[in-house]
Amino acid sequence: MNNSASAVQDQADTLRNMNSSALSANNQKSATRVYAITSGKGGVGKTAVVANIAASMAKMGKKVLILDADLGLANIDVVFGLAPKYNLNHFFAGDRELSDILADGPHGIKILPAGSGVQNFTRLNSKQKLKLLDGLDEMHNEFDFVLIDTEAGISENVTYFNTAAQEILVVTTPDPTAITDAYALMKLLSTQYHEKRFNLVVNQIQHENEALDVYRKLTMVSNRYLEISIDFLGSIPADKQMTDAIRKQSVIVDLYPSSKISTAFHALTATICSEKPVSTPKGGVQFFWKKLLDIGGKG
Repeated sequence: MNNSASAVQDQADTLRNMNSSALSANNQKSATRVYAITSGKGGVGKTAVVANIAASMAKMGKKVLILDADLGLANIDVVFGLAPKYNLNHFFAGDRELSDILADGPHGIKILPAGSGVQNFTRLNSKQKLKLLDGLDEMHNEFDFVLIDTEAGISENVTYFNTAAQEILVVTTPDPTAITDAYALMKLLSTQYHEKRFNLVVNQIQHENEALDVYRKLTMVSNRYLEISIDFLGSIPADKQMTDAIRKQSVIVDLYPSSKISTAFHALTATICSEKPVSTPKGGVQFFWKKLLDIGGKG
């Protein structure tokens, strides 16, 4: 195991030794749920999936925070048509507190924007990771869901944010290279970081059988070579209106609310919201872990 993986494992062991039984049934219902939304490669529409899930959640009355974790090629703010004055680069540099860079998105969504074109923080060190963890814990805002939009690929930042989240949602398409890269990401997180649970969304499909075929392929190969579980959460159809929405810097669930693709996003969001929250911390240092282990919960 490499040093990075070993450090994460040591932190995970520390959490497991804490009194996680402090979570009551009531606490489970109120705890913030943190999803890392990730992909093995670029071009699968991951950020658009994040933005539309967030908008759908907000329309359902959920309080949502998006953390743009693509620290070198930020684009979640572009999707929403925002031009934030500050971003995570200012936070890591010590110029601004996390609450200072919080941007307002549509429907009450809050966004922690990343910086674009700045390479200083494309690989976070241990001090910066802890600074971000502490900053999130100290924020007075309370959220039902935190959606982490990771960068594409298998960089160190990607593995960190995936292990920090309670749930990992892998976005892929029916493209063979996208499927291969999605498997490679799950294999890395499983073998090096001991992640065992993954959620899958298949984007840009032509028909539902295509999505189920992707799920079957990934399940078959993972059952043969890995000890993981993959839950199929749903699929999103290919739609030229998505390109139009991106060009207009608006989420498609707002721009074309009656479209087939918007219906698919609402169904996917309903599935995510109906999932039972994780009752105990999994491997890795988790965002909001203090709240997860706090008997009092929100309030």
